[in-house]
Amino acid sequence: MAIQNILVADDEESIRWVLSKALKKQGFYVDLAEDGLQARSLAQKNHYDLAILDIKMPGIHGLDLLKQFRVDYPDTLIIIMTAEATMEHAISAMKNGAYDYLAKPFDLTALDAIILKAEKAAELTGKIDHLKEELQDHYSFGRSIIGNSQPMQEIYKILGRVASSDVTILVTGESGTGKELIARAIHINSRRLGKPLVALNCAAIPHELLETELFGHERGSFTGATERKIGKFEQADGGTLFLDEIGDMPLELQAKLLRVLQEKEITRTGGSQTIKVDVRIVAATNQDINTLVKDKLFREDLYYRLNVVPIKLPALRKRRDDIPILSDFFLQKSKQDLGIDLMEFSAETLELLQSHPWPGNVRELENTIKRAVLLSPNQVLTPIDFPDLIGDKKQQRQNESLEALVAQKLENSLSQMNLQEMDNLYEMVLHQIERPLINIVLQKTRGNQIRTAEVLGINRNTLRKKIKTLEIEVKRGGS
Repeated sequence: MAIQNILVADDEESIRWVLSKALKKQGFYVDLAEDGLQARSLAQKNHYDLAILDIKMPGIHGLDLLKQFRVDYPDTLIIIMTAEATMEHAISAMKNGAYDYLAKPFDLTALDAIILKAEKAAELTGKIDHLKEELQDHYSFGRSIIGNSQPMQEIYKILGRVASSDVTILVTGESGTGKELIARAIHINSRRLGKPLVALNCAAIPHELLETELFGHERGSFTGATERKIGKFEQADGGTLFLDEIGDMPLELQAKLLRVLQEKEITRTGGSQTIKVDVRIVAATNQDINTLVKDKLFREDLYYRLNVVPIKLPALRKRRDDIPILSDFFLQKSKQDLGIDLMEFSAETLELLQSHPWPGNVRELENTIKRAVLLSPNQVLTPIDFPDLIGDKKQQRQNESLEALVAQKLENSLSQMNLQEMDNLYEMVLHQIERPLINIVLQKTRGNQIRTAEVLGINRNTLRKKIKTLEIEVKRGGS
């Protein structure tokens, strides 16, 4: 945003004439006002990128006019002029939002320098405003967080209500559901946009280092502390602090975090000075935090302090309707990242993607599609390009087939029994299934009990006990 239109307000005609001539020579459009009232009237009719205002003018005092401009025309940069270059005037002008201050008599070179600096500032402001618009557009709910399903619509409603406030938010959900994306979207759509968004994964930092990561430390506070360290709270001052995997935070540190949330101040490790911090907290965990509270692994008072607004992200398998649009989004993103022009999904592939359970959620979907785009030589991605999913689908069908067979056999056997007279049916059936299962695996592994335990997914000692209890004969080296 370049400066084009300038308003000059001064009750001295000579000042107005000199400034007008100098500014017009540089290509600016200039309007002149001989007092504060005329300056206000002109500003109501025209847009000015820059206003040069004298402090002492008839009608409206220059500092009062400055205050009005800051409210009514916040995009207009203000330069204050005065013949009384007192500290009081300078401080008052800058305190009330003036861009700069010019003492009379002044050299036009000094004015040129200020205007040049103002143009750069205006250009930077324009870039920041454009960046904010792009960020808000990109991270508006429904763009960064992709999904039209009913569970996601409910999430959007919550986000829309809380983003502009400063309430603490606790985001829960399985790994890969997009908890950090939620925190980022909240920050971008809050009044804290332009301030830092700082993230810390509490599970990725050793417990003994987590405190200094959060609160910082003073030089010499412990062995190896050769210089002062600024912690995440200070780094995020004025902005948002995202505490991921909060459920992994040790109890003793939870108490200190609670105190910070209550007092809004921190003390660096090894320090004595309290430091005020203005930070909005968004916390997240993939654990059942209610269970952690019951098991005394998470402080109940901290839980209530964090859980002002709970947001529970659904697993991808709970919103399968979103898989096609997510898949297309990740396909386009992968093509762009890898410089590939033509590629699309076949109908069978979309059906395969939508039927997969996705235990790793959205993150797994993104990585799977990116790998397929990278490795496939074809323009159309078919199920063959997703061998892991085909294998999982085959295994799922086999499991379903085995379960159906067992169910049929059980139904046939139980129909011949008088269930009213039985009291150990579960144990009896379990032994009848366990014995042939262990026997078959032992035969396949040629009597190798270590390998048999691995195949069955049980402990070796557990296998030995079952072999003894079920009276299974182990034949080594058999086929």
